[in-house]
Amino acid sequence: MKWISHIALTGTIAYAATQDPLPAAAACVGAILPDKIEGTPGSVGWRTWRSRHRGWSHWPLLYLALLGALTHSAGYFFYDAAFFSVLTWLLIGALLHIAEDAVCGKVPLLTPSEKYGIRLFTVGSFREYLFVLACIAAVYVIRSLL
Repeated sequence: MKWISHIALTGTIAYAATQDPLPAAAACVGAILPDKIEGTPGSVGWRTWRSRHRGWSHWPLLYLALLGALTHSAGYFFYDAAFFSVLTWLLIGALLHIAEDAVCGKVPLLTPSEKYGIRLFTVGSFREYLFVLACIAAVYVIRSLL
């Protein structure tokens, strides 16, 4: 997915879940984190970037482990609830990024080298934007029913 799609969908999900703009903003930053970690094709070269794309930076178990460590250490290191919330939603945003990428290609699952996913649309296509709009509409419908 394009970054704008990641940001729009992840931000909508986070805001619908929390009704708070701070976690939603943190999730939006997390929504581009896996791609930012990899760099850009211009910075590392197309072949290098392509060989690394959707590798360890898109491995959900990494973010789940970080989220678990963060949650486990919350009472010891984090005295500010807002800071803890921002870090939590940053990691949740990265996990949502990976889930969103799994519907337009393959992402790692159990190991960084084994990739799984489906290709419902091509990145940047009209179908991508329709998919994102349909997901956002579904989030609003679900939120209004709760």
